[in-house]
Amino acid sequence: MRRRPLSGQPVATYSGKAGDLGTLKALAPYLWPGSLELRLRVVGSLLFLILAKLLNVGVPVIFKQAVDALSPAQAVIAVPVGLVLAYGAARVLAQSFGELRDVLFSKVGQRAIHTIGLEVFRHLHGMALRFHLDRQTGGLNQAIERGTRGIEFLLNALLFSILPTLLEIGLVCAMLWTLYDARFPLVTVATIVVYVGVTFWITNWRIKFLRSANESGQEANTQAIDSLINYETVKYFGNEEHEARRYDRTLRRYERAAIQVKGSVSLLNLAQGAIIALGATAMMVMAAYGVADGNLRVGDFVLVNTYLIQLYLQLNALGFIYREIKRSLIDMEEMFSLLAEPKEISDAPGAPALVAADGGVVFEDVHFGYGPEREILKGVSFVVPPGKSLAIVGPSGAGKSTISRLLFRFYDVSRGRVLIDGQDVRGVTQASLRAAIGIVPQDTVLFNDTIYYNVAYGRPGAPREEVEAAARLARIHDFVVSLPDGYDTRVGERGLKLSGGEKQRVAIARTILKGPPILLFDEATSALDTQTEREIQISLREVAENRTTLMIAHRLSTVVDADEILVLDKGRVVERGRHAALLAAGGIYAGMWRRQQETAFLQAELAQAMAEEVMP
Repeated sequence: MRRRPLSGQPVATYSGKAGDLGTLKALAPYLWPGSLELRLRVVGSLLFLILAKLLNVGVPVIFKQAVDALSPAQAVIAVPVGLVLAYGAARVLAQSFGELRDVLFSKVGQRAIHTIGLEVFRHLHGMALRFHLDRQTGGLNQAIERGTRGIEFLLNALLFSILPTLLEIGLVCAMLWTLYDARFPLVTVATIVVYVGVTFWITNWRIKFLRSANESGQEANTQAIDSLINYETVKYFGNEEHEARRYDRTLRRYERAAIQVKGSVSLLNLAQGAIIALGATAMMVMAAYGVADGNLRVGDFVLVNTYLIQLYLQLNALGFIYREIKRSLIDMEEMFSLLAEPKEISDAPGAPALVAADGGVVFEDVHFGYGPEREILKGVSFVVPPGKSLAIVGPSGAGKSTISRLLFRFYDVSRGRVLIDGQDVRGVTQASLRAAIGIVPQDTVLFNDTIYYNVAYGRPGAPREEVEAAARLARIHDFVVSLPDGYDTRVGERGLKLSGGEKQRVAIARTILKGPPILLFDEATSALDTQTEREIQISLREVAENRTTLMIAHRLSTVVDADEILVLDKGRVVERGRHAALLAAGGIYAGMWRRQQETAFLQAELAQAMAEEVMP
């Protein structure tokens, strides 16, 4: 998949589960950003890296010369002050260059994390509803979190651990070859090759344990979030122990995988330690024989030993870094695979913005199914003239809510067309389409923020007086100002601190603030009590005045004033007309109306009987 760059970022490609190479290719453009400033920072970082490594290789040579100068074999022993000062200065400069390298590159790394994280976030919001219904939010969140953390580690590891280590190994081998003979660099290279080979082999073998631990950890995280979000449902059914058992099973799988990960790490550390010890012993033996034969001096023995310590410390870190790189690549692979997910719904190339001057809505022979095996809508056609209202009623599963999803273009129709002011919704931008429609849903979900934020969400950035004016029209302003924190009152997770009616009024207020020409009420009052429903209905009628309105309803009492009522049954329009005409026809609508009236009458009688029973 080819992705459009953000803020001058080079274009990167990723093709799903392409393994480590595919993940590195996807990351590569972020190592050479589009900004001139960031590119200069990369070049400066590499320059300081090279200077630091040259000094690192030179420091042991200065130390060797100081040791030789202090050797009893010298005719005159003097304190090599200049060499000692040079040794200290070289070490300070090497560390300084390393710190300057990190400071310069930090902005490059953080910009890459920022850019990729934002790109994934935008991509997920651009995915169709079908994608999100098939995924768990906790798992998506953890994939992004792990992926961005992996990018930060990988960028620093590749540029400032692996590359410097390889450069230092090359410089040390060249120095040993120059100062001594081929045996020293050959033993060094052989040790490194065996070390790296064993590290790669064991690390690749233990990848399956890492993947299992990741999957189990993600599943546990998702279960915990899902259970806590549905806290009230758990309590309603007394299923605390059931939830604990589910969580325990997942944690046990994670525990087993984590133990296997730890055991494989110990095996790897043992193998690496043994290889380093053998290589170091061979080098020290050769150096010791050289000193005993008079071919080398004590300073040379110290130089070889210093290089060994320096290199093997780097190699020891390299083993850890390689293990973490593999973990980071797994995490990044999962995150980049989200970017590779194709968008089921996307704007056509060069699509214009919707021009919704009047807001007329037309469904023209619409067919749709969530899967090929089951068609939900079967040739639905209707027209809502500008400024008029249309109600859609019918039994559960008839396809009422599917119509709202097609209007918002959460899905595309299988056949037929959906038009707004004569424009096919598939031919305009999704942003302009959704800007033209306001919705008050049955299940109003609020952000865990303040009441003000949730009302202002209808039009972020709107002046405060307009936000409060919308709240007044929705008849919630007086309630809000009566609260101790007023508009700054936090509503809790999913708005659970507010009642159903209060949440609905917030939803109405933010739709008023949005000010769209088309309104959609998707069973907006079906979960409310009769008194609250009447109050909300008054607000809805005021909001809908002079706007094109679609009402999806279960309670028929809420749609009696609609300009036209459609009755859906099994995906087809089986009746249409005004309330009085449909009652006179004596069909499905009339039957639904009769049953609801009987139910309402029985409920009223029951309520009256209970009230009389408790009276003294």
